[in-house]
Formats: sequence, structure tokens, C-alpha cells
Amino acid sequence: MTDLKPTALKARMDKPNPPILLDVRERWEYDRAKLPDATLIPLAQLEEKVDTLDPKAEYVVYCHHGGRSESAVQLLRSKGFEKVANLEGGIDAWSLEVDATVARY
Repeated sequence: MTDLKPTALKARMDKPNPPILLDVRERWEYDRAKLPDATLIPLAQLEEKVDTLDPKAEYVVYCHHGGRSESAVQLLRSKGFEKVANLEGGIDAWSLEVDATVARY
């Protein structure tokens, strides 16, 4: 599992047992626009907080456009997380392709 398109994530979220959404943006970005039930752990804090996450769970990581979340996916994989995907295009693509009510910035 590497990249997941926004429409594919939406389909997964609409089914039972959706993946955990991990937002690696900064607090001000999260406060401005976020996906439902997302957990915020800014990328700069992820390594110190990785022990709070379940390595057996399935995660979709996102940021603004996908760069920070790709780094987060690599970090999580290096720590033994196997079911981790990057939201392709980030929350900006989500807003454009799935839910226009999510603010763009």
C-alpha cells in the first residue's frame, strides 16, 4: 500500500472498519480544514509519538499536498508499520475531488 486516491479513500471510509486517518500537518492547518475523525500528529512530532500508534492498524496519512505525508509513511514503515498509505494530493485533492466543503488554502 503506497498511495491512495481521494475517491478510493472516500469509498474505504464509507465501509465498515475504515482506516485510521493520520494528519501530519501543523495545528493551524488542521484547525482550518480536516477530514472527519482524523488524528493530528504534526510530522515534526511523529517520531516521538509513534509509540502511541498501533503498528498493526491500517493508516492513511495526509498533509496539504502529499509531501509531508509521504515522509511520514516512510518513517512509519521504518518502525514496522505495514498497512500505511499516503493520500495522493493531500487534503487539497480531497477538497477538489471528494468534498468541496473542505476549505482550500
